[in-house]
Amino acid sequence: MTTYTPTLDHKLLERLRGAVRGDIVEPGDPGYDEARRVYNAMHDRRPAIIVRAVDSGDVIATVDFARDQGLALAVRGGSHSVPGYGTCDGGVVLDLGLMRGIRVDPETRTAWVEGGCTWADVNHATHAFGLATTGGIVSTTGVGGLTTGGGMGHLARRCGLACDNLVSVDLVTADGHFVACTDEHDSDLFWAVRGGGGNFGVVTSFAFRLHPIADILGGPTFFPLDGDVIRRYRELVAEADERLGAVFVVGLGPPVPFLPERWHGRPLCGMVTCWTGPQDEDDRIRDRVAALGPVLGRHLERMPYPVINTLFDDLVPAGLHHYWKGSFTQGLPDGAIDAFVEYGADTPSIQSVTVVFPLDGACHRVGPEETAFSYRDADFSIALSPTLTTREECEARKDWVRAYHRTLERHSMGGGYVNFMDGDDQDRVRANYRDNHARLTALKRRYDPGNLFRLNHNIAP
Repeated sequence: MTTYTPTLDHKLLERLRGAVRGDIVEPGDPGYDEARRVYNAMHDRRPAIIVRAVDSGDVIATVDFARDQGLALAVRGGSHSVPGYGTCDGGVVLDLGLMRGIRVDPETRTAWVEGGCTWADVNHATHAFGLATTGGIVSTTGVGGLTTGGGMGHLARRCGLACDNLVSVDLVTADGHFVACTDEHDSDLFWAVRGGGGNFGVVTSFAFRLHPIADILGGPTFFPLDGDVIRRYRELVAEADERLGAVFVVGLGPPVPFLPERWHGRPLCGMVTCWTGPQDEDDRIRDRVAALGPVLGRHLERMPYPVINTLFDDLVPAGLHHYWKGSFTQGLPDGAIDAFVEYGADTPSIQSVTVVFPLDGACHRVGPEETAFSYRDADFSIALSPTLTTREECEARKDWVRAYHRTLERHSMGGGYVNFMDGDDQDRVRANYRDNHARLTALKRRYDPGNLFRLNHNIAP
């Protein structure tokens, strides 16, 4: 491997050392290889420096340094960015992973969450008070990337997207200014970060609205991979109480004890239930889900809400190789269902799962112009991912997901969810933001005319 060594202004670097409380890691330092590693092992990059920030002052100093040096700046929270935007070659990585403080006010049902937190951190802190908010389906996912992209999860039908539950954010802009953004103060930036990704600055803290959710009925129910099962799922979502989270998956049977061994590694589909309604309705929910088709196996039990956000963790640990595509649909067209069955039968690994997120209910009660996330008329968001153990296997299956995505596009809305896009999807940015793209571009021109924050699905100034 050829190592790229940039020329740094060492006086500025020493000034940076004096300005930050966190560690600065350089090539050759002990722990450099560990510090540069990200979740998606497809990205093996060598930054010039990695700053492990501990507070907003460190963030401001690092942003100023990267800007003044003319270096690429990668901002890393949970490091789950599939295109590898949390790292770079020859630039600066601003690692927020040590900024994981959380304060919960149960009276106002608000949580203040630092930018390096994961959803496991948030769920742990809020569950102590019987509260929760929408936050992904894998607990190791970073709060920052998921929320600024929009933020889907098990609670979206009842509570809206993660970005819909934002009360405020603290943001460091490209000129190094610290801005507290709400609907009343710097409202244009507050609008932009709710779906506009990392294009407008580094969010050092989020304030989330919380909901009284403690224990739930949750877990997966598996069925044969059959179009009729998926059509019944479509009917269930159309009629279901918004308190029913109903993420659907297509893939290969995982090696879990509640699924007969003969189904391990074979194509199937399933629904991950998250019922936040009263416990005395649990049996009704179990029966309704079981009516989708022949039940191959299920683990549908009462559990603390944080547990359901960990069910995929062991399936997709850090260090695997990912390549993703995403799309939105209105309804769930028969053509899309046919694609799930056709391509699902050729799913390349147990870790490669097609995930269908319902986006109705509370998500539809926010207008397309109220946040940067514009697909408020979409009913479902679909994520496609070959996830393999080696780079070679992942490269070999890219054609599978591209063909799968092209087939789905014939039944989709044109753009897709930015957090499900890979690095070769930059040409889709305008479609991803639809009518909001022009406003986002104007704001980008105002707040980041030099495009310092460009390692993302970039809204160019």
